[in-house]
Amino acid sequence: MLLLALDTATPAVTAALHDGSRVLAAAGEVDARRHGELLLPAVDRVLAEAGHKLAEVTDIVVGVGPGPYTGLRVGLVTAATFGAALDVPVHGLCSLDGIAYASGLTEPFVVATDARRKEVYWARYGDARTRLTEPAVDRPADLADQVAGVPAVGAGALLYDAVFTGVLRDGPAHQSAAALAGLAAQKLAAGEELLPPRPLYLRRPDAQVPANYKVVTPK
Repeated sequence: MLLLALDTATPAVTAALHDGSRVLAAAGEVDARRHGELLLPAVDRVLAEAGHKLAEVTDIVVGVGPGPYTGLRVGLVTAATFGAALDVPVHGLCSLDGIAYASGLTEPFVVATDARRKEVYWARYGDARTRLTEPAVDRPADLADQVAGVPAVGAGALLYDAVFTGVLRDGPAHQSAAALAGLAAQKLAAGEELLPPRPLYLRRPDAQVPANYKVVTPK
């Protein structure tokens, strides 16, 4: 196996290469406005560092979100394009699961990322590998009774630490493709079914077609 992992669901633009046993190389940069500009150079860096060519990749895993519409699609479209060009399978994983796996926690906890609009994407976990609830998007204030004092990781928990009072400040804030690749490799080796590489938005995109737009084409 030579697994290429990508994720652009959070402000982190990240890529990694995994051989089924260990991470060979990883790269990432946090910049919420440059997903499209940064992802392909990150892929080039991990391939060069690991001493492999793109044509050697046997599997691709991509974070499917939840995440903002535009950034999330960069990773998904890139993964789909690589998969089609190389004729290799493309697998999806919930991006929150990658952050959870990176935490290494063995106790129940919460992952929360910044969903903008003063909301968070979040889910509960029994341990670093076991998600207990479906991903959701909510206003932090609406979660106060559920998450107060519960260990929490992720940029959303850090941003709203008055609500996520158990936030672990030394835990992972953003996605790491290295963690995503490690989790995917474990699941594939165990014969577990991964998600299809389709976006998990949880809400409609910001851009909307105007309800009463002016027709300018001739009849």
